Amino acid sequence: LFIFQQPKVYGFWMKNTFIPLDIIWIDKNKTIVDIKRDVLPCKEEKCRVYYPDKEALYVLEINAGLSDEMNLNVGDGVEFYMY
Repeated sequence: LFIFQQPKVYGFWMKNTFIPLDIIWIDKNKTIVDIKRDVLPCKEEKCRVYYPDKEALYVLEINAGLSDEMNLNVGDGVEFYMY
């Protein structure tokens, strides 16, 4: 879970990543604002950057396919606790 100081349109890329991931952007109200599914690792020097459709405060990366298995969709609320 990436936690940012303020909501923005944060881009993510897959350089030096070894497995495909689902990238989930979550806003300050803990609502999913975008999901990029099955994003493949990048082995090139210049990698594609994935951007959400809306600003987010949190970004969660999980194994590819888990967002479908968990039936996660844009607009869903999420819960997590920070200690």
